[in-house]
Amino acid sequence: MLIKNIKSKKEMLKQVQHDVAAVIAGLTRNPFKRTLKVLLFAAFLGFTSCGDWLDVVPEGMPTMNTVFNSRVEALKYLSTCYSYMPNHADPRQNPEILGCDEVWTHVNSLIGGILNGYNIAIGRQSGNNPLLGCWDRMYRGLRDCNIFLENVGSVHDLPEGECEKWIAEVKVLKAYYHFCLVQMYGPVPLVRENIPIHEDISKMNVARDPADDCFAYIVELLDEALEALEGYALPMTIVNVADELGRITKPIAYALKAKVLTVAASPLFNGNEQQAPLRNRDQTPLFNTTPVPEKWVKAMEACRDAIEICHAADIELFYYPNTGATKYTDTIATQLSLRNAFTQRWNCEIIWGNVVSLVSGATGLQYWSTPLFEGARNEARKDLGAPIKIANMFYTDHGVPLEEDNTRDLSIIYDFREATADERLYIGEGSTTVDMHFDREPRFYAWLGFDCGVWHGQGRNDENDRTKPLFTMDLKFGTTESWIWHTGYLIKKYTPYTNVSTAAGASGYSMTPFPWPVMRLSDLFLLYAEAINEVEGPNGENSVELFYYINEVRKRAGLKGVKESWNAYGKTQKYNTQAGMRQIIQQERMIELCFEGQRFWDIRRWKIAPELYRTPIQCWNYKGETNAEFYNILFLFQQKFNTRDYFWPILNDEIYANPNLVQNLDW
Repeated sequence: MLIKNIKSKKEMLKQVQHDVAAVIAGLTRNPFKRTLKVLLFAAFLGFTSCGDWLDVVPEGMPTMNTVFNSRVEALKYLSTCYSYMPNHADPRQNPEILGCDEVWTHVNSLIGGILNGYNIAIGRQSGNNPLLGCWDRMYRGLRDCNIFLENVGSVHDLPEGECEKWIAEVKVLKAYYHFCLVQMYGPVPLVRENIPIHEDISKMNVARDPADDCFAYIVELLDEALEALEGYALPMTIVNVADELGRITKPIAYALKAKVLTVAASPLFNGNEQQAPLRNRDQTPLFNTTPVPEKWVKAMEACRDAIEICHAADIELFYYPNTGATKYTDTIATQLSLRNAFTQRWNCEIIWGNVVSLVSGATGLQYWSTPLFEGARNEARKDLGAPIKIANMFYTDHGVPLEEDNTRDLSIIYDFREATADERLYIGEGSTTVDMHFDREPRFYAWLGFDCGVWHGQGRNDENDRTKPLFTMDLKFGTTESWIWHTGYLIKKYTPYTNVSTAAGASGYSMTPFPWPVMRLSDLFLLYAEAINEVEGPNGENSVELFYYINEVRKRAGLKGVKESWNAYGKTQKYNTQAGMRQIIQQERMIELCFEGQRFWDIRRWKIAPELYRTPIQCWNYKGETNAEFYNILFLFQQKFNTRDYFWPILNDEIYANPNLVQNLDW
């Protein structure tokens, strides 16, 4: 009871003040019952005078009148709306990194022992205490977005057009927060407006909206943001780079719409018969069970529109500007193009960079993914690594999968082979490692660190400088670069090549924070290729664009086009069928966007997670001191993926508190 055991009026006021502060701060667990205490508080006001009401307002707490009485204060509230962005770069908060099968760690090895993502990956998710969910955070964010939208029009000193621009930004944020909820939980209750405090408490008992309605509302918000009056629209680019980088732009809104419609058209949400039993209490079905081809048409059109807007905003695939006094070989330049496309701040490929990761997340990933360089004393720890299955996923240097390359003998890929001088920019000259590390595509070498592999960085980037040769890793047990536990593959993609560990006797590691790329242009290119293939296959009227955009991504990666590669080296011409082209596009996405959190959601929306999880998590023998000992495959874990794993459980307490809220299947 709200006012139970309060002995005096003063104590009563103090207790109510505390409870109202909790409501405004969003600390009440159920997002749809957060106004309950406000209602009780309003009823309680009947026992107090007007003077008492003034005393109840917590000291220092801003009111709506003060928050929206000036541009300065309203801008702070706009920042609050942005503050709910997920920290994509922190594996302690983001399930996309450790919760799948592409990044692995040893239990108890990650800093602080916070391994909730790992626990999701090994099947320890729970309805009583869901791991790394976003339910409460996103609904608090939606509430604050609604408060902003309801009140920003009253700010008297906003310059002409800025109010409309801010409204458009917050509508995009509101769309994105709904999208985060739908990806994680499936159909969710929509928050079109905040429930007024005078409404009956029963209004808080909301039901889940069907998946199609959720996507329709998200797109509606994005369209509203993009249909602002001429002169008051979202900007094409950020002009005030000192203060506004990371703010919503027109390319972000268009790209998000393309992503949302592609997810809506995918098998997880489009004709998913497995989810047929999921219904509201009134038996309203929450999933459509018959595929709607028109959804892919809308996705294709949205992707095309987004690409056009990105081009107009000078967003393009990043290529390292290999000019100046020190000009690298094509091999090194390609490596730097690939690494910098992800880690270089605000490079020309970034559509949306999440500034939340600038604070802590991206540096943490660098810390957990970098070798202990010889002759240096740094704080790097190789707690994060990639399983062997992910190393095998990358193409050969012929641009086709390892198992489809007609020049590769799979029976010898684990045999030893010595690197020659011609291979020294990828593998240390004279080093001996397994055959599978040779003759792989440039992305393999740019984004993975491995035993005997070259690590561009540590101040060693000039392939012609024999006095300071490129750094070659030795990950065998007992070496400087080895650590307590690793998989045999480090995630080089997380680490800017400019990072340097200081010499022995000094301390520290110069890490370079960067905004996490929520969307890159290569992501959008591959979404477009996917949508075209799903609409008409690889031989339809848009086939030229299909192959053009996937080939642009491959070209930056130093590979030939799809047709040329499969014609010369593929065992079949699989690109000629829709199913075959679907496999090619999916593998291209899993390679190009590896370690960026995209695989986590892609394999779910494609409904191929159970198939991929059949391949166990394996690593090299990290306790091996010689080649013969190190290159033995260790079994780590056999993952399983069931129907319930497609979506998060809603916290059971939420289900108990709201009689109209139904739980996801099998939770």
